[in-house]
Amino acid sequence: MDKVFIFDTTLRDGEQVPGCQLNTEEKIEVAKALEGLGVDIIEAGFPVSSPGDFKSVVEISKAVREPVICGLTRAVEKDITVAAEALQYAKRKRIHTGIGASDLHIFTKLRSTRDKVLERGVEAVKLAKKYVEDVEFYAEDAGRADLDYLVQLVTAVIKAGATVVNIPDTTGYNLPWVFGEKIKYLKENVPNFDNAIISVHCHNDLGLATANTISGLANGARQAEVTLNGVGERAGNTSLEETVMIMKSHKRLGLDTGIDTKKLKPTSELVSSLMRMPVQANKAIVGKNAFAHSSGIHQDGFLKNRENYEVIKPEDVGVDQSEIVLTARSGKHALKYRLLNIGYEIKPEQLPEVYEKFLELADVKRQIDDKDLRTMMEKEFVYK
Repeated sequence: MDKVFIFDTTLRDGEQVPGCQLNTEEKIEVAKALEGLGVDIIEAGFPVSSPGDFKSVVEISKAVREPVICGLTRAVEKDITVAAEALQYAKRKRIHTGIGASDLHIFTKLRSTRDKVLERGVEAVKLAKKYVEDVEFYAEDAGRADLDYLVQLVTAVIKAGATVVNIPDTTGYNLPWVFGEKIKYLKENVPNFDNAIISVHCHNDLGLATANTISGLANGARQAEVTLNGVGERAGNTSLEETVMIMKSHKRLGLDTGIDTKKLKPTSELVSSLMRMPVQANKAIVGKNAFAHSSGIHQDGFLKNRENYEVIKPEDVGVDQSEIVLTARSGKHALKYRLLNIGYEIKPEQLPEVYEKFLELADVKRQIDDKDLRTMMEKEFVYK
């Protein structure tokens, strides 16, 4: 199994969600939870952006000892020197610097040229290397960059000393097989490819962030940049929990993360609570309905064999157990199961009548809980 490094940017890219900013104490709490989860790198912030972010990077560096602590910069001298100062207490430190790589960014955002951007990128890596051994370079908007230019840029920054090169799909534009082909092309054409770790950082504008990340990893990348609950700029970033569980579920990928997956659900809940950003009910892995079954057909199959409708065990991600939810779409098997759980053993000949009464109640209420079932049984059938 190849090691995939998990680079968590919940506290940097994730925290850019409007209205979800965290104070220093809250960031430390999240950072410690990420350390407990087993992430390899924590991107703690963008130190030059504000005094608060600088302080947070300093304090996280003091509070967390096992993961690499990373500070983001632009390819600007002041950014890099400030990041180095903020990281001074980190046991293991990384500066993450970079610049736009697509022609769109080079010509319209930076108002520059390919040659000048390549030169700035190399200079930024060399400067960061004076402060830390571990330097990551990001080629912003690499997903829309010219491939041959990207090869030149990646080759140059690795030669300059970059230990990790980040290939972001900054706008979430790429199709999974296209993004995978980009990583494969770099692997086949960058002469010093093996001298650095290639990282993927995907956004979810078209709902493809996780798929693109997995495609990138399958084609040679060995670091995934992710956030808890997929939080992040615009439509969000690649979801940590989805990426990790895909690799755990699909052994044929030959990839391993070392993440303690049983802590995924509680860590997700912590981030949701502190950021005041609820997790959608149908969110994969950590949504409240991820292991809930309400359709009669699904419930029947699940009760006969969990694997009929679940590809992962709830306890593997920190969820106590799957849930049988009773609605007007539920079947007799599920009703009998739930009634037995609360002490009512229904004989086969009694079940049709009990089920009819249940459907009458379920048509009135959207969801039936155990209290409703007890009331129904005591009122209609004198069961106690």
